[in-house]
Amino acid sequence: MHITVTNNNGSVVLSLNGRLDIATNAQAVADIESLLAQCGVIRDLTCDAGGLDYISSSGLRILMGLSKRYNNFSVVNCKSDVYQVFDLTGFTKIMPIKKALRHLSVDGCQVIGAGGVGTVYRLDEDTIIKVFREETTIDEVQTEITMAKESFVLGMPTAISYDIVHVGNRLGLVYELLNADTLSRCASKEPERIDEFARMYAQLFKQLHSIHVPLNSVIPSALEAEVKAVKHIGRYFDAADIDLLLRVVDCIPAGDRLLHCDLQTKNAMMQNGELMLIDMGEVGYGHPLVDLGHSYSSMVSLVGPYEEIIGMPAELGHDLWHRMIGYYFEGCSAAELAHRLEQIKAVSVVRNFSWLALSDSFPESLISECQQLFEERVTRHKDEITAICQTLDDFAI
Repeated sequence: MHITVTNNNGSVVLSLNGRLDIATNAQAVADIESLLAQCGVIRDLTCDAGGLDYISSSGLRILMGLSKRYNNFSVVNCKSDVYQVFDLTGFTKIMPIKKALRHLSVDGCQVIGAGGVGTVYRLDEDTIIKVFREETTIDEVQTEITMAKESFVLGMPTAISYDIVHVGNRLGLVYELLNADTLSRCASKEPERIDEFARMYAQLFKQLHSIHVPLNSVIPSALEAEVKAVKHIGRYFDAADIDLLLRVVDCIPAGDRLLHCDLQTKNAMMQNGELMLIDMGEVGYGHPLVDLGHSYSSMVSLVGPYEEIIGMPAELGHDLWHRMIGYYFEGCSAAELAHRLEQIKAVSVVRNFSWLALSDSFPESLISECQQLFEERVTRHKDEITAICQTLDDFAI
């Protein structure tokens, strides 16, 4: 039995390698006590069982003792056989214990779409995988699963992943979607059906925006997330620029509707003639203007290589979005539709730049491009944008 320890400012990880049984028990206890004594104040203790091949009842008692001494104690990276021992003995009910993640490769896999937080690949006919950026933590991935489950319960047509995996040094979420394809790809393959796809896209938005999020839901406020993102990108823009974006956000009416907050066409999967959603990491509640503004930012005024990110030619994507918004406001006069489009466009300038908060490792060239575009899209039109934002209260849900 070989045991090592790492200490990161009180966050201590004990790594166990070998067999923890009656033969190794006494030495294991001595080694653990000696290693922990060198760590000083321990805020949380994690037992990394990735190298643990076997654990007996005597080994279980060691872990039980540690869990009683340290409030923030957990066991991670358990192999299947070891996890089964924990499960059968009831340990999974009394302390946090997690299985080791599977390792998958996306070498040679078709790229379905790419975005600020990662890339989506097709593994096979029935399975897709979203691979996150390198700095994404497992807690952030778990949050996306939680948001998907909560949204599904509320009535959002959502694909839910139960499988977190490793893809090289990145994390991924696996979705089983039999014969499913992105709305982007469907439109690219059958452009003659664009009007039909636009109507389905609009209906998806309307379905989401008809759902009220209850006060006791874990789904967060989309407006609070927007403010946080804008403040985060303050490192890239002048204080006056950030203040302008915050004033735009402040003008958006409050609401309690379910919002996807990244409903571009590569995040809508077509399966058996119906659309369902993936990429649930930004789900929130609020006014539909937030959702529509975000979608305009990605589908019409995207910063970056359009076809690579959205998965279809820009001309086709622009056409699809404008047809969609026509169906979303079906029954409105041409003048009212034009007014709503101006409001959505004004709100979209926030997302045009706040998406930089999704990662702190975007290349300098992309940040420079965004800074130049801010001058073109926002600074030169700030009076017009400000005037339109004063009308947002008339955007009835």
